[in-house]
Amino acid sequence: MRFITKNEAVKEAFVSELKAAGIAFGIRERAGYDAFVGYSIEGTLDEIGAKIQAIADEAGDREAIMGGFLAFKEQLTHILGHLREGGSFENLLAEGYWAAEILDQLARNGALEMGETLRLKEGVDVAGLVFQFKFPFELVKNPEEIEKVAKQFAFVDLVAEYEIEIKELEIGKINMAVQIASKYFDEEELLRVYFALISRGIVANEILKALGKERLPVESVVGSFVQSAPIEIPTEKGVLVINYTKRAFEEILRLLEKEGYIDIKAGKVRKLKGLT
Repeated sequence: MRFITKNEAVKEAFVSELKAAGIAFGIRERAGYDAFVGYSIEGTLDEIGAKIQAIADEAGDREAIMGGFLAFKEQLTHILGHLREGGSFENLLAEGYWAAEILDQLARNGALEMGETLRLKEGVDVAGLVFQFKFPFELVKNPEEIEKVAKQFAFVDLVAEYEIEIKELEIGKINMAVQIASKYFDEEELLRVYFALISRGIVANEILKALGKERLPVESVVGSFVQSAPIEIPTEKGVLVINYTKRAFEEILRLLEKEGYIDIKAGKVRKLKGLT
């Protein structure tokens, strides 16, 4: 139930918003990397477009490569709009993980005024700048043919990786945390983390509903819930199926204890309060 980013500016902004909203979280830093293996086409935007059009059918997936190039041009146009007005490096990076690549290419073209705010230099003709458009090797059918217009390209960036774990169990706070995260992470990652957090919250709530003021043996609670897995939750749009192992269930118990919802002593557990 965690978000992972290699972008320090994204980490700082995300963590700042979580703190302001009173969301419980933990953060861990570790060594990480970014890697890309594929091909690059170099030239002005018009030259790159013409080279892609010249790719033979047997060389690569021309339509997919062109689709990637059009997305690159849209990202460039978006960043240029900010740069004409001026913007901080951190705010520009918050636009998306792809912004760093665009800014780096503009800097290597000498097109940026560097200072407290980044700006596009006056008089710069973007149509005359030389860019590198990169696409993955999966889109290549015949390397010998594709290398008539593109060069092999591999890039590895050794960076710090930040893991931000959301520790909330209450559905309202989970929704708030994911809403904040939507500014910084893509939809696929948001959905995975959201359903994981919601599922953990549901299991935690089921545990609390099953516990009373009396102390129950921890092992019997664990055994009962593990035997009843998976849990099926009907929703308006379908069914949410939650499966969990004994170890995962025990982790939820530990979190409930740490957050003051249950008390575990001498191998027995009792409820202290419910989730709001």
